[in-house]
Amino acid sequence: MVFLVGTYIVLRVSGLTQLALTVVGGTGLIGLAVGIAFRDITENFLASIFLSVQRPFEMGDLVEIVGVTGYVQQLNIRTTVLLTTDGNLVQVPNAAVYKSNLQNFTATPNRRENFIVGIGYDDPIDEAQEVALKVLVDHPAVLKEPEPWVLVDELGKATVNLKIYFWINGHEHSWLKVRSSIIRLVKRAFQHQGISMPDEAREVVFPHGVPVTMLDTKQEPTNYRRSLKSSVDAQRSEGLDAVSTKAEAGLSNEAGILEEQARQAKPVDEEENLLGGTPSARPAKADLTANNKELER
Repeated sequence: MVFLVGTYIVLRVSGLTQLALTVVGGTGLIGLAVGIAFRDITENFLASIFLSVQRPFEMGDLVEIVGVTGYVQQLNIRTTVLLTTDGNLVQVPNAAVYKSNLQNFTATPNRRENFIVGIGYDDPIDEAQEVALKVLVDHPAVLKEPEPWVLVDELGKATVNLKIYFWINGHEHSWLKVRSSIIRLVKRAFQHQGISMPDEAREVVFPHGVPVTMLDTKQEPTNYRRSLKSSVDAQRSEGLDAVSTKAEAGLSNEAGILEEQARQAKPVDEEENLLGGTPSARPAKADLTANNKELER
C-alpha cells in the first residue's frame, strides 16, 4: 500500500494524473481478480482456524459431514480427512465442514435406532407389542435405560405397522449388526407366536383366465414333506435364536478394524494436523524399501 500510494503521488506531482489513475485502477482490478481466485483457499483457511478453536470433533471421532460418514483422521488448513466405514479416505473442504450440519456419533456413546415391522389386521396388537418388547429386553446389546419402545406407527394397506425403538452403546456395539440381530429375532418370535407378517395387498389380473387342474389328494408327494421337515429341523439346529449368527460376525463395532486399516493407508502430513493428535501412520520408508526388494526377489 505504501508503494502504491507513493507511486500515485509521484505521478500526480509529475503531471501524469491520467497515468496515476490508470495504475491505481488496474491495481484494484488485479486485486479483485486475485481475491476471487483465492476465495476458496482463504475460506477454507479461516474455517480451519475456527474449527481448531471450537473443536466440534476430535481425532478418531465418528462423524457425518455433508453426507459422508467416517472417522476423523486429520484437520489441516485446507480439508478435514475422514476414513469412511468402507475403508476409504475422503477429504472434505473445511468451509463445507464449518457451514454444514455436523453429526458427531462419538460425542455421546448412546445411540437410538428403529425399524418398522408390519403385522396382520387379525393379529392382536398388544400381544405383538409384548413379543417384540421381550426380544428387546432380553437382548444383551440393548440398553435398559433409556427403555425400548414398541409403538403403533400407522395402519397400512395390508398391515398394522409397529415401529420399534431401542438404544445401544455405540462405543461397544455396531448399530448395523445389532439392528440386524433384533430384526431377525423379532421375526423369529412372531413366527413362534403365530403372528402373521403379510405382504402389501396387490391385485393380479389374468386376462386369459387361469387354468385349473384337479390333483388326487391320495397321490400327494411325501418327498416334499420330508424335505420341508428336514429343512426346518436344519434351521433350528443352526441356532437361529442366538443373539448373533456367523453371518453377523458378532455385535462389536468395526472401529478397531478401521483403525488397523488407517495404519496401512497413505498418511497425511503430521505437521499440518490442527487437532493435536497423531494420525494413523503407514510403515516407515525403510520398511517399504525392504518390502519392495523382497517382492522383487
